[in-house]
Amino acid sequence: MKRSRFISMLLLLAALLLAGGASFAQMGEVADPVPYPEGVMIGDNPIVRFNLDELLVYQALDSYSEPAWVTELVEAGELPPVEERLPDNPQVILESGMSTGLGDYGGQWRDFSGAPTEGWNFCARQSQGWYGINYIYGESLLKSGPTFLRKDALEPLPNLATDWEWSEDGYELTMNIIRGAKWSDGHAFGVHDIMFTWEHVIQDDNVDSWTTASTWSIGGEPITLEAVDDDTILWTFPVAFPVQQLFNMTFRLFNICAEHVYAPMHPAFNEESDYDTFKTFQVQDALPVPTMGPWVAVDYQIDEFMVHRRNPYYWKVDETGKQLPYLDEVTFEKGPDGTGRTLGTMAGSIDHSNLENPSTYVETITRSQEDDAHFSIEWSSELLAFVLQFNLSATLGVEDERDQALRDLFRDLRFRRAVQHALDGDGIGQAVIRGPFLRAFPGGITPGSPYFDIDSVVYYPYSPDSARALLAELGFEDTDGDGILNWTDGPLAGDNLVIVLNTSVAAAETNTIGEAAVLLLQEVGVQVNLRPLQGPAMDDAIVSGRWEMRVNRTGQEFTASFTRCNELAPLTTTTPAWHRADAGERDLMGFEVELIEIVEEFCLEPDFEARKALMSRYITLFTENVYNGGGVIGRYGLALAKRFNNIPVGAPPFFYQWTWGNVIPEAVWVNPDEQMEQIFPGTVPVYDEM
Repeated sequence: MKRSRFISMLLLLAALLLAGGASFAQMGEVADPVPYPEGVMIGDNPIVRFNLDELLVYQALDSYSEPAWVTELVEAGELPPVEERLPDNPQVILESGMSTGLGDYGGQWRDFSGAPTEGWNFCARQSQGWYGINYIYGESLLKSGPTFLRKDALEPLPNLATDWEWSEDGYELTMNIIRGAKWSDGHAFGVHDIMFTWEHVIQDDNVDSWTTASTWSIGGEPITLEAVDDDTILWTFPVAFPVQQLFNMTFRLFNICAEHVYAPMHPAFNEESDYDTFKTFQVQDALPVPTMGPWVAVDYQIDEFMVHRRNPYYWKVDETGKQLPYLDEVTFEKGPDGTGRTLGTMAGSIDHSNLENPSTYVETITRSQEDDAHFSIEWSSELLAFVLQFNLSATLGVEDERDQALRDLFRDLRFRRAVQHALDGDGIGQAVIRGPFLRAFPGGITPGSPYFDIDSVVYYPYSPDSARALLAELGFEDTDGDGILNWTDGPLAGDNLVIVLNTSVAAAETNTIGEAAVLLLQEVGVQVNLRPLQGPAMDDAIVSGRWEMRVNRTGQEFTASFTRCNELAPLTTTTPAWHRADAGERDLMGFEVELIEIVEEFCLEPDFEARKALMSRYITLFTENVYNGGGVIGRYGLALAKRFNNIPVGAPPFFYQWTWGNVIPEAVWVNPDEQMEQIFPGTVPVYDEM
């Protein structure tokens, strides 16, 4: 059966069921909001949360140990003793926060990367191949991925910064840095590396870094960083207690660059170098490169296969003194896109895949339930949201009378609410995938977010009659009898009401949702023309403002909201994407002004409960005004090898970070009888200078 026919049948079934049940509105009446229902739980492993002191501490232990084969290298004089390789106060990962318990050494994690490895200068925005490689390679001051595990505070975990303290007035933050830690090549790590990163990467406008000086400012006033001593740094802020800035000190945004590696190639220290040379000097297969991560890339067959071996200088241990990681080796197959990861996981050659495309769920779930499947699936809370967005800019991309008429229409709440009433979110969810995976969603903060408040949701139910009544109130009539409403006044009088809906070629779900929206809106007299776009074309349309409506998968701002708070309202010229500024100017709607006020306060509020109260107001304004509409909400799935121990219960593939940033991979272990043959057993990274 063709997919479009399947969708039509599902939607017809939904319409018949509604016709046989209660009717929300008669013609001419508009249905009132109804309570938003709770979602159906999938799986039986909700997240288990801990206080920070149940997860980790920093302290010296009486003794330390390592794999026996590493001890042999020590005895052969190839490595210093383990206690000399560890810092004075290593991070100790505690058994109380482990899902399985203290582990055994050995084993391998086999993964897949569907993106190019450009080089190894992550400081200058070179990608190592994403899909987990960057998480292994880069380490930051703080660690945001496991924040979902905390029940004591909604803050990142300590990492290379061991602890911090705010001044009494909240304008200064003193951070202590781990003492005596070493890079994987044995060079000392310290405050000098942090300050090099701050002064010569982040603050240097010539370096294409992930954050810039403008990122590190509040209200246009700069944030400053200075070294207090060899183990301490001091942040100074223009406002009191900006705790949101802690999330800027995490993966990618403040990955620390090794001064002894990068300074010799930086133009500020080397007159013979330039910034292009600085960015590209660490080529793809010139390995190993120094890292603070748990594994080090030691071999790369370009575009084919990459091998990482344990870092003998890694600065974390378990509470018995075992130096981490437990696993000796990580490998990555390389391919052109992420399809290979899913196929490899189902075939048994790859140990991990993120389930983020619902159209693949059934096949993957079916495979996971077969007797010879080597992986199982954990489901996240409801974080996977697809919504319909209206171009709400009054002028950006407006080129003719039709554009202007549509923008005026989109900015009228009655039209947005009509669309919301017309779209059967539950039926659309079933069109994408049968079962309890997707349901109706009014947009905004996702139900899986810690800031979600179900009682604050203004939920307009599926009600075609309400949609028709609102469209009639706007003046639309089917004057020519073709089933499509006509404009009855203005420059478009007599024309059919036709809207172009963009979807993503790369995201099958957006196309399925778009197809369903075409049918449902046609039922209330709106003709929607579907136009799938490739990623670059979609980006160009958003930047230029040349689009009308689109189906979009929402991002972290609606889940880990405090980490992306500037994207929640029109606080910058480029966000939100559906209401960009036009040459710096933007005609705000009344409720948007209120959203900005809420979000500005939210971004600077240090107390979680106060932030949650602000988000409750935000949710009401967002949903009441149908800022996005007609969406579905579902869950990401995390497919992982069954042999892996210590995967946090309920670990999501996507929340504050993606999988490799969430599962605390250095604590993952495999029973000895389930360990697989390694590519380079018994070896550690060897550097020319060692």
